[in-house]
Amino acid sequence: MLSRKNKLFFIKLLSLFSVVRGYNIWIIVFAQYLTSIFILAPKLSIREVIFDIDLFVIIFASSIVIAAGYIINSFYDSEKDLINRPQKTMLDRLVSQQTKLTGYFVLNFIAVIFASYVSFKAVVFFSLYIFAIWFYSHKLKKIPFIANVTAASLAIAPFFAIFVYYKNFEKVIFVHAIFLFLILTMREMVKDLENIKGDMANNYKTIPVVYGEQMSKRLLIALILITIVPLYLLLYRYEIGYMKFYFYIMPLFLTVFAIIIYQTRKHIHYLWLHNILKLIIVAGVFSIILIDIERIILKILDAI
Repeated sequence: MLSRKNKLFFIKLLSLFSVVRGYNIWIIVFAQYLTSIFILAPKLSIREVIFDIDLFVIIFASSIVIAAGYIINSFYDSEKDLINRPQKTMLDRLVSQQTKLTGYFVLNFIAVIFASYVSFKAVVFFSLYIFAIWFYSHKLKKIPFIANVTAASLAIAPFFAIFVYYKNFEKVIFVHAIFLFLILTMREMVKDLENIKGDMANNYKTIPVVYGEQMSKRLLIALILITIVPLYLLLYRYEIGYMKFYFYIMPLFLTVFAIIIYQTRKHIHYLWLHNILKLIIVAGVFSIILIDIERIILKILDAI
């Protein structure tokens, strides 16, 4: 049996994991490595990519900056989240605000130190990334639409870091990035609809608060229509192997999404929409390995 002290430690550790959203960070790390192996550095072996120390440092620094970003976001949104996510917020509050701030500064300091191992440019990039996350949490998050676009851009930034590292400027990569950006922007707008009560109570000037839920829905439908462009290009202009099946399924998901968003007025439905977009993102991460099955087999054999 665990002692009371050990139980308290375990609960606080769980609370900290909840604050930094460790499950999201693991998905991002996995996505960065898959992107590196199968998209950005397809000519390198799996061994070369996985044991690339500079790449590991970039991904590690990205991870802890993202963790720090979740901490500062939780710090500024504590009152709003108490309304929108009362159970999760009560768990997160087991870690004091002072501890959160200390963790925020320590994690960012570690990230910059690690970045210095790679290059001065990496230090500049992560310093700007840290500032951008703080500025978004402190100021931009309360500005309609700018908040959504900024949040989506910050989510893509870790992939931009490895994109620059490998200096792979193929057009197909930009089209992938546009598709992901649009999906992430939709997710941020759905989160605004999901969190409207807390946003109104705490004077957050989100799109549904300022312009109404109907305007948010119209903008989401517009984003779905815009997403057709990168979908078409990825399916018919570029060679993406068996990953095309992922993009063939996307119109079905987006159609279901559009129907729900058009008809819904309940909080639970916005939660469903949020989960649909999460599923699209996670499925997209795993479908990366379908780009070239033969190359995957050769890479795995080469790694053995």
